Amino acid sequence: QVQLEESGGGLVQPGGSLRLSCKAARSILSTFIGFNKRWYRQAPGKQRELVAEMTNLGTITYDDSVKGRFTISKDNTRKTIYLQMNSLKPEDTAVYYCSMEDDRNTISWGRGTQVTVSS
Repeated sequence: QVQLEESGGGLVQPGGSLRLSCKAARSILSTFIGFNKRWYRQAPGKQRELVAEMTNLGTITYDDSVKGRFTISKDNTRKTIYLQMNSLKPEDTAVYYCSMEDDRNTISWGRGTQVTVSS
């Protein structure tokens, strides 16, 4: 498994923005490029849900609830993925987790970062 280091959560007012980062620490570049990369979130009392995915071939998909507001991206040189979140809503409040899956279907998880959207 790969060690994933998340950052960027916090408290933001409705309509605000945050950018989450997830670094694949100690991963070699070729391995990082080959990962399927995902962001999940889990709100209190709810199941973890997939928010955004970038496959190893670059295909990107979003949950309908975040389309047009969230953007997943990556920086290969930094071995880091990002989740840019704009126009945040109170219902976006959750713990956000990054995940990376290799070609053997081994999945690594970050520890999660809290995002709270509240006035």
